[in-house]
Amino acid sequence: MLPTLDELLKEFQDLEDWEERYDYLIDLGKQLPELPPELKTSENVVKGCMSTVWLATTIQPAPDGQKRVEIQADSDALIVKGLIVALLAVFDHRTPEEILKLDENHYFGQLGLNQHLSPQRRNGLFAMVKRVKQIALDVASQA
Repeated sequence: MLPTLDELLKEFQDLEDWEERYDYLIDLGKQLPELPPELKTSENVVKGCMSTVWLATTIQPAPDGQKRVEIQADSDALIVKGLIVALLAVFDHRTPEEILKLDENHYFGQLGLNQHLSPQRRNGLFAMVKRVKQIALDVASQA
C-alpha cells in the first residue's frame, strides 16, 4: 500500500538528511505497482522527462457524486518511480477542482524535492504535475 500524503510528510520529517530521503524515495519506487502493458503507450508518455514516464488517468464517480481522477503511472527509472509515489500522494483520487487548487510547490517543498532534486528531475516532476493538472482542467471544463 502506498503512503498517504500525511504519512509521506511525516516520514520525510523523521529522516535525518537528504541522503536518507533519497534512499526512501528509491524504496517507495520499488513499491509502485507496475503499469499494465496496455497503458504503456506513446499517448501516455509524459513529455519533458529525461526518463520514460507513462501516466494514465481514469475518471471515476465517487459516492458523493463528484468525479475523482485516478492516476496510474510508471517509469523506467527507480528514483522517478519514487517521485511518482509522491505525485500520487498529492493528486490521486481527488476531484478535478481539488487538483487545480492544490499548491504542489507547498507539498514538494515540505518534502525537500524543490531544493534537492537535480534540475532535470525537478523538470520531469513538474512535467508530470502539468499533465495531471491539464487532465483535471479538461475534466472540469466538461462538467
